[in-house]
Amino acid sequence: MRPIYLLDDSLSVEIAYCAEDADLEDNICFKVTESCPEEEKLFKHDESHLYLTRQQALALANALLSAVHQSEEE
Repeated sequence: MRPIYLLDDSLSVEIAYCAEDADLEDNICFKVTESCPEEEKLFKHDESHLYLTRQQALALANALLSAVHQSEEE
């Protein structure tokens, strides 16, 4: 997946299925990369990986879609 850029392009998010981790339950990678000055960082490292299960990824996707639908109604 192509990165999604946030916060004036100083933060990027990539989400991908990790085929090499197919045997693991948490095989969906949520990668956050920051390219801003140290004092502005939200995370400790320039690049952070959060591995999600299918259920967690689906819950996150549903929460985002719900917020989008609510935003469209206003």
